[in-house]
Amino acid sequence: MANMSCHPTTPVKATGKSNGGKTLTIALAGNANVGKSVIFNQLTGSHQTIGNWPGKTVDSAKGSLHFDGYDITIVDLPGIYSLSTFSLEELVTRDYIAQEKPDVIIDVIGAPVLERNLFFTLQLMELNTPMVVCLNQVDLARSQGITIGVPKLENWLGVSVVPTTASRGQGIRELIGKAIETANTTENAAEPVAGFREGHGKDSTAGHRNRRRARFRGGLDDSIEGLASLVESEKLGLEFPPRWVALKLLEGDTQIHEVVGSKSESILPAAEKLAKKMEEVYRQPRFAAIASERYALASQIAQDVQSRAATRPTLADRLDRLTTQKVAGYVMAFIVIAGLLLWTFTVGNSLSRLLANAFSFFHPVNPQVSGTLGSVIWNGVFGGFVAGVTLVLPFVIPFYLLLAAMEDSGILTRVAFMLDSAMHQLGLHGKAIIPLILGYGCNVPAIYSTRIMGTRRERLLASFAITFAPCTARTIVILGLVAAFVGIGWALALYALDLLIMFAAVKVALKINPGETPGLIMEMHAFKVPSLKVIARQTWSRTKSLIFMVFPMYMAGTAAVQGLYASGVLGPVSHTLSPLTVGWLGLPVIAGILLIFGIVRKEMILLTLVAIYGTNLAVVLTPDQFFVLALVGTLYLPCIATIGILTREFGWKPAAAISAANLASALLFGGIVARILTLIH
Repeated sequence: MANMSCHPTTPVKATGKSNGGKTLTIALAGNANVGKSVIFNQLTGSHQTIGNWPGKTVDSAKGSLHFDGYDITIVDLPGIYSLSTFSLEELVTRDYIAQEKPDVIIDVIGAPVLERNLFFTLQLMELNTPMVVCLNQVDLARSQGITIGVPKLENWLGVSVVPTTASRGQGIRELIGKAIETANTTENAAEPVAGFREGHGKDSTAGHRNRRRARFRGGLDDSIEGLASLVESEKLGLEFPPRWVALKLLEGDTQIHEVVGSKSESILPAAEKLAKKMEEVYRQPRFAAIASERYALASQIAQDVQSRAATRPTLADRLDRLTTQKVAGYVMAFIVIAGLLLWTFTVGNSLSRLLANAFSFFHPVNPQVSGTLGSVIWNGVFGGFVAGVTLVLPFVIPFYLLLAAMEDSGILTRVAFMLDSAMHQLGLHGKAIIPLILGYGCNVPAIYSTRIMGTRRERLLASFAITFAPCTARTIVILGLVAAFVGIGWALALYALDLLIMFAAVKVALKINPGETPGLIMEMHAFKVPSLKVIARQTWSRTKSLIFMVFPMYMAGTAAVQGLYASGVLGPVSHTLSPLTVGWLGLPVIAGILLIFGIVRKEMILLTLVAIYGTNLAVVLTPDQFFVLALVGTLYLPCIATIGILTREFGWKPAAAISAANLASALLFGGIVARILTLIH
């Protein structure tokens, strides 16, 4: 890597070509957990921009690289397993390849799971795009006794294959050099790429050696070629190769079906006729038939190019079996989640006390509810900032640190796998456990992280569940009101009740918004010692987004609410709410004001109560009222930052619907619990 340097470059257009061929665009594609992000970081260093794909909620990562006189834009495509339209990530990847036409694609595959990764490689090849295969994690494959013949693999695929160990930077220079060579070879070709052919040597499309493709039984190959010729003859103006379009029509791809149907009346009937014939030949659904042939070819290639020597089970192998075993796996999943929460609250409480004492040393941080309007608003701004520093960051940072370590080690994917069946009861799959766990730290980044879910429906259901998760601010209310004045047992009971209500609310949402819940597809990489650099980068990335979104909302919201209270606006509002707060929930009149403050930050329910009445709250509220106030404060409207992220991710209508459902749940269960406690006592 001695001659490779990374520094800011002039922005590069997606097509990437310039006079002299000194400007290129390279896209990284591949399955999840094959080291694609590691390669991206190796190539781009700190020169990266993270955002969203236009019109999508899928992360977009681009970086710049200067190498041997070339200014290169590196685009890190989402980690996916196919080029269908089952998820936004898959749609983003195939649209980018077809529409933006990068100069070359680097397909990153994991050497230890060659056969599984080749299924996606074969689909990429069907798009007829210039390509280099990066055979990554060869060190891990070697430790498992796996040897892969690179020349054989190149001969099978018809593209260059470069072995790498990205975590150590090995092979990266050779990889980028081969990518540049491939891009230049394709650009200088006498003819544009027309398709795949089988044979020996180079075909008429310079820069593309022969590429293997799936073969179909029962004479279907010729029929597929005929359908592709029909697609080509209709001149539909599509950006995809004709044969790829033909295969997608046979698979039943809804997007391609709609596009082709709007442009031609003859293609769809021909495709449907051929699809029925395929189902007769294979005696299985059409999409399964095509997938089975791709898998058959991937298996044939893998068997021919790799050999496996006998090895002893490693510690990682034994841990893998333990964490995915029927009984031990569930126990381990429970221990992992409980340990994460225990670590978060133990370390978070200690840090929170230290920081709160430090800020109180030179300025009070409790809500100010009297005095001049200017001083009240200033105290609100400062108090919002201090709340973020003392009540959010102390819990969130330890949470994110340990979460990143669990992710990088591989344990979190095992937890998701084990809890997949439980998550299906909520209309979700195992991946949802990751955002839900995040929700116990802070709902805002948890809702943002639902982007790992496959569909908008899944993201909405997961986000709805997250709004019931007792984050650190809600935990402060539960501990400060119930544990301190009623008892720790009652606090634990409130946590259990919150989980039951979450489950019931999501089940109702599932009835209102029914749909298929897909099975869990998640790459489980081998256990490894977490990288401190990866942990630090992940923690900072998540904390940074939290700071930039939550802190301004806290500061503005706290100042506004405290200003309204000091100006006397909230008093009449509180009395207006008394039929609910006093009549139904059995709380004092002041509860209306407390809940209004809590919309900004949940912990302000407790802080405002202390600011008005002092620390001896037992003279103000009964034990039953402590419990009901904490329950309602935990369940009702999400805080302003959570409402903000819901609106940004889904729009104001879903955000309003989720908020209304939270409020209805709080009032319903709060009133029921208040009456049950009255009967008990």
